[in-house]
Amino acid sequence: MVISLGNACSPSGGGKLLYFMDSPDLNPQGQTFAVERDPSLRYIIPAVVAVAFLMEQLDSTILITAVPDIARSLATTPVRMNLAVTTYILSLAMFIPVSGWFADRFGTRRIFALALFVFTLGSILCGLATSLPMLIATRALQGFGGAMMTPVGRLILIRSFPRSQLVTAMTYMTLPAVIGPVIGPLLGGFLTTYLSWRWIFWVNLPFGLIGMAMALRYVEDTERDETIKFDFRGFVMVGVGCVLLQYGIENIGRPTISVWAIFLVLAAAGLLLVGFVRYARTAEAPAVDLTLFKLRTFRIGTLAGGICRVGLNGVPFLLPLMLQVGFGLSPIVSGTLTFVSALSALVVRPISVKLLKLYGFDRMLTWSAVFGATVVAGFALITPDTPHWFVILYVFIFGLARAAQFMTSNTLSYSETPAAQLSRATSLGGVLQQLSVSFGVSVAAMLLGLVTLDGSSLTPEKFHIVFLLMAVIPLCGIPGFLRLQPEDGMQVSGHRRQSAQSS
Repeated sequence: MVISLGNACSPSGGGKLLYFMDSPDLNPQGQTFAVERDPSLRYIIPAVVAVAFLMEQLDSTILITAVPDIARSLATTPVRMNLAVTTYILSLAMFIPVSGWFADRFGTRRIFALALFVFTLGSILCGLATSLPMLIATRALQGFGGAMMTPVGRLILIRSFPRSQLVTAMTYMTLPAVIGPVIGPLLGGFLTTYLSWRWIFWVNLPFGLIGMAMALRYVEDTERDETIKFDFRGFVMVGVGCVLLQYGIENIGRPTISVWAIFLVLAAAGLLLVGFVRYARTAEAPAVDLTLFKLRTFRIGTLAGGICRVGLNGVPFLLPLMLQVGFGLSPIVSGTLTFVSALSALVVRPISVKLLKLYGFDRMLTWSAVFGATVVAGFALITPDTPHWFVILYVFIFGLARAAQFMTSNTLSYSETPAAQLSRATSLGGVLQQLSVSFGVSVAAMLLGLVTLDGSSLTPEKFHIVFLLMAVIPLCGIPGFLRLQPEDGMQVSGHRRQSAQSS
């Protein structure tokens, strides 16, 4: 079901959202949208972008189950292999902020195709790695390509679909983001067991080549703005600040440096990020456009939604570990039990669209946060004696809660964003979304480290404590959701309060 509001709603925010005009809808360049000129692109463009998103999301998690085999192959320890996992995420967080500038400066099609090339090249080199330092370097290259793919692909979707179909467009973006982290451990375990750990990287080659060819053929390029300048100073402050923050969190639960060093790393991260906030107020074109936070829907969708996602994003990391380390299940059985949450994501879109129309963004986000927190806490009741069919059913329910929260908050973020700020909005939104994934994993790992500081092993009871603690995090986003107004995003959701209708 698609909400068609193009002719029913007037634009909000003055005259800025020009392409909310009556049919035919217009994009920021004053032309009709690509999917309206060629209906076949309704399926082709989302398919191209979805493949890129799936590749990027898979590589955030696919390495986990292969860590012991890679460590043996590269003559290192599994503990040191943590660097190969986090380097990719840190590279994503560092380079996502400049993706919007590259898209505006050189054109979305050109940058998207280049991102696919860099990511595919990095994947090939990762599979050829002969040492840990080489793997770390090639993972960073992969992350650079992935950092460009995600926000630029999101921008392509937003500029290809009229705003009245934004819910549908956002769904194509959300599904790979939900499915990728779930099937990553299963696919990684399968390829490592039956082929070689190197195939977890080489599997990207055919997808990358097909994606590049289709992007160059079907994606329309945007006008290039050669006047905009690159904010190198802001880029360094934001990028290094994010990297240090992530590194500090990683070391709280699993320290590789001293306590004082962790404190200094976190303090430096805080100073850099606070310094950028002050710097951005006077910069002509900062690397990250913080003025977007003045828009209530974007601010709440990204910040409150991001806090909620941190708690939900820890589960795909925690659950396979509990099933394998705590319960003693094999990687294949563990992956089979958790894979089912990807199926639940497929049924979320029609349900969420109907619920949004009935209740609006404010109620939908608030209750989905409560539901998500409840489901995360419920994992503490799962024990080694719990029947597998019940685990599968419960994981399916968790997938519903997670996908509904992701899709709704993402759609709200861009529901009222002015056309002139879309590229910067997708860049900033991409940073916060990626950080919610990495912080979710890092916070979960940190809590696991804290509950085993006494040197005890990871028993099921220790995992249960961590699940209960992670369940508190989605609730922290509720105060933000409560600040939404009933009319926020209604031109996308189609929601009308009954009281407003009766009057």
